[in-house]
Amino acid sequence: MSDELPPRSTARRWLTSTNHKDVGILYIVTSLYVFVFGGLMALLFRTQLWTAGELFLTGIQYNEVVSGHGLLMIFWFITPLAAGFANYFVPLQIGADDLAFPRLNALSYWLYFVSLLVYLSSFLIGTTLATGWTMYAPLNLPMYTPAIGGTVTVAALAILMLSSTIASVNFITTIHYCRAEGLSLLNVPLFTWTWLLTVWMMLFAFATLLAALLLLGSDRVLGTLFFVGEGPGGSLLWGHLFWFFGHPEVYIVFFPPLGLMFEMFQTFSGRRVVGRKWVILAMILIALQSFLVWMHHMFLTTINLEMKTLFMATSIGISLPFDLIVFSLIYTLVRGKIRFHTPFLFALGGLILLIPGGITGVFLGAVVLDYEFRGTYWVVAHFHYIMLGGGGTALIGGLYYWFPKMTGRMYDEFLGKLHFAVYFLGFNLAFGAQFVGWETPRRVFDYAPGLTEWHQVMTIGAFLLGGSFLLMFYNFAKSIRSGDQVEGSPWQYVRTAEWATASPPPLENWPGRPTYTSGSLEFVSRAAPDGGAAQSADKPAIESAREHPSHSSPWPVVAAVGTGLLFLGIALAQRSMLDAAVVGIAGFLVTTYGALQFGLEEFHAPESPVAARWPFDGVGKTKLGMWVFLASDVMVFGAIVGSYVFARANLGWNAWETVPPSAIPGLVNTFVLLTSSFAVVLALEYARRERQAGVVASLGATLVLGFVFLGIKGWEWSEEFAHGVYWDSSIEASTYFVTTGLHGIHVILGMFVAGFLLWRSWNGAYLDDPRPIEYFGLYWHFVDIVWVFLFPLFYLL
Repeated sequence: MSDELPPRSTARRWLTSTNHKDVGILYIVTSLYVFVFGGLMALLFRTQLWTAGELFLTGIQYNEVVSGHGLLMIFWFITPLAAGFANYFVPLQIGADDLAFPRLNALSYWLYFVSLLVYLSSFLIGTTLATGWTMYAPLNLPMYTPAIGGTVTVAALAILMLSSTIASVNFITTIHYCRAEGLSLLNVPLFTWTWLLTVWMMLFAFATLLAALLLLGSDRVLGTLFFVGEGPGGSLLWGHLFWFFGHPEVYIVFFPPLGLMFEMFQTFSGRRVVGRKWVILAMILIALQSFLVWMHHMFLTTINLEMKTLFMATSIGISLPFDLIVFSLIYTLVRGKIRFHTPFLFALGGLILLIPGGITGVFLGAVVLDYEFRGTYWVVAHFHYIMLGGGGTALIGGLYYWFPKMTGRMYDEFLGKLHFAVYFLGFNLAFGAQFVGWETPRRVFDYAPGLTEWHQVMTIGAFLLGGSFLLMFYNFAKSIRSGDQVEGSPWQYVRTAEWATASPPPLENWPGRPTYTSGSLEFVSRAAPDGGAAQSADKPAIESAREHPSHSSPWPVVAAVGTGLLFLGIALAQRSMLDAAVVGIAGFLVTTYGALQFGLEEFHAPESPVAARWPFDGVGKTKLGMWVFLASDVMVFGAIVGSYVFARANLGWNAWETVPPSAIPGLVNTFVLLTSSFAVVLALEYARRERQAGVVASLGATLVLGFVFLGIKGWEWSEEFAHGVYWDSSIEASTYFVTTGLHGIHVILGMFVAGFLLWRSWNGAYLDDPRPIEYFGLYWHFVDIVWVFLFPLFYLL
């Protein structure tokens, strides 16, 4: 680790930097590469659709390209592009020096990058996933998509979910804990507000998808029966899990562009957003309601009519707060003096395209109309008008809006406006025509001959849309080299703090410590704060102020590469156990080494000892981060246990055959884990009393009890195997082995941490600072509580 960053011209800078601005640029550049790659896929299958029937792509190839386009654009482009903006600008907007956990921020990016590489590798080792981006069961099972590439895709998505969870924990902690002094949560900029709501939704929605992917991975690699099921239940289970993620994902994608619309409308109209507090309330309501409408994607399934009617009501109800937001944007413009710069054109275009997208979505929320439109190009058109039209268009505007801030150079305004004109025309030709040709079935290359002309219009529009970005990339490349220099802000009316520092911002962001105590942004000396200010609960204020912040670490990229190899090895087990063992063991060793060095590294995160921390004053940022992470893990186990409940109800609650023949081993293990939690409490108390021997003994007892738990569980499993019961024997066995196995993995991970703490405490650590033991205790107690729920579910009921 080095406090000084290498020059930007070196690869080492980009491989090791933990600075939020560098990580933001990495996200933006990578996501734009994905955009080009996914766009070329779209042009490929649009060329196929010039005429009906097979042209140059076979059926499976067409499905691969369509699926790849959807997966790349949704998972690896649009939200990561917004994450790049958030990485770069959220700390600047709230007056922070960096994110709360800079190394975790770098790790989240490298996991994202590695997940992309793992997914792209699926095209090289056989047929990749060809089920559409929704991966519906039973098409997602090996009996229909047997190629190893499908399993590698599942592994890549699981890695991406880990990346998103780490990023969500980091941003939630940062925004709640690291705001500049005097900056209340209600007064943070609207882009930061939309990103805060986005990462809260990501925390819970992506955890549910991670659980679904773990179950799908076990079906594909181990042969479990979650999505095969007895009768139609497995397919319905995937629908519930996927769409509980899938509908919040719409708002996860759209909220950051919405925040950008607010910022650009304010800047280019010279007016504050009309009804700002009501807008914030509306967005909070939408974020909450987004988890209550998922079944409107399942109206064509066997769900009863009463339940469909209820979800039709919630689906239409969620449009009401959106109406308030749209009217707020319109009235902001009506009351302002508009300046038609390129960023504003894209922001206005996003609003114009959002409106038909939203209206056509209300059609799909009605049960009767959904029966007609589902599975047609009506859904494709609506989806693109929301995701790319409303969301992607505003994000492109964000590229132009913040380009001078990130580069210190001004783009070419004429080329920017030309880009918008061609883009807007191409978009409406490509997707507006889909509303007219809506009777085309989705995900197939055959359609009625009478729709040929409309498909040719779509293809022409798609090429115009794609070609417009050649103008953007040329504009940016030329402007970085020779554009007019920008000192501060090129815009006349800016309202957010990122414009209060140089363009591009210096490494440490600010000339002094930002404060809003006077009601407006000011800078004061970074000297030790006065005693009346809020201080960090993680470390004394004066000590924190004196530390020189670190900006570089090589271990995030090492840990990410190891994780990628580990998950790839697990996926390869579907094809070859030898390949799986070689790649998986290499990944495990690299991950373990990287994690160990990560823990040993002396790294000082930039942190202001004075900040606005409501409602978490006195909690400590690391403890807050652990709480947020455990909230995500609650969702993972909740989805897994919910799958057990669903499968049991589908099979018949009383017909369910409990797998463990005796409850005694589970009861003993319950006492073992509860005792281990008590040992962790003792370790923390001994550390607070500075009694090294007690710390070592207590942590050692925790580790021993963990081995006892795993030993009993291993014996119990071996007894099942001896009687011919395996994870693929029945749905009862699948739920038992996978759920208790996932819990066992949590125990093993906790034991690795306990062993690390034991080694450090043997050498005298934690006596002057017992907080690492406390944070580990939060995780270990959570694992024990989960077992307290699993024991009656699988042993007693």
